[in-house]
Order: sequence, then structure tokens, then C-alpha cells
Amino acid sequence: MKNKKYYHNSRKRIIVDKTHIEDYLAEVRQKIKIGLCRFALNKNRQNNIDLFTNYIIDKNKAKEIILTLNFDDFSNVSQNKHIEYKDELLYIFGKNVLLEERIGKKLVLISLYIKINNTKENTVIIISFHEQKYKLKYYFKEGKK
Repeated sequence: MKNKKYYHNSRKRIIVDKTHIEDYLAEVRQKIKIGLCRFALNKNRQNNIDLFTNYIIDKNKAKEIILTLNFDDFSNVSQNKHIEYKDELLYIFGKNVLLEERIGKKLVLISLYIKINNTKENTVIIISFHEQKYKLKYYFKEGKK
């Protein structure tokens, strides 16, 4: 079937369809609302830091944006490349948002790249939350599904 994508890892096989993405986002939203969420803001995630530095946005506003994600914001899913987390899948979304520049105070439409890991340790890690470097292709948009 053309509207389903299958992913395998050593523990499970998943079918990526609208229902799967809606269920995934529902679980992510629930964990965010009860405080089981953290952002990767370390030296290896400079693009994330730059977004928070260049625009008037904080973690609470970022969480609000993530809470508005829906299935048609979904782009892709990929296996975690870190060997110790090889069984984890990373979900990639995009979202267009208006943000105010810190310097200049101009409102700018930003296309965000959002990579989420809903870990087996019951925590949501926002691995990437920054401006898109390349235009994303959306799995359920563009007349594909």
C-alpha cells in the first residue's frame, strides 16, 4: 500500500500512517503536559541554541508549538544513529510559526525543524527545534496520502 510506510528495528515493526502519527503525538502531548519533556540544548545542538538566542522564544513557548503539531506536520521517522539507542525511533516534523527577532523586533515567519524522541524511559526529548536548513517534505501533504 502506498499510503503506509513500514519501519523495522530489532524489537518491533511499525506502520506509519495517520493513526500511528496521531497516537504518537497524543502520547507526546500527554508527557509534555505532565512535565516529562526536555530540550537538547548542549554544545552539539547549536542550531537549537541559536533559535532561542535569535528570537523571542523560551521553552514554554516551544512546548506550546509542539502541542499544536498534527499528523500533517509529519515528515519522516528514522532510527536513532547512536548505537546505545539504536532501538529508538526519531520522529521529524515541520511547523511554520511567527517569531519576533530579539534584535530588530521584526515578526518573521520561521519554518521549524522538530525532531522528537519519545524514549522508552518515559521522557520526551526534543532533539532538534530550530530553523529548517532544507525544505522538508511532508509525508501526508502534497497530495501523497
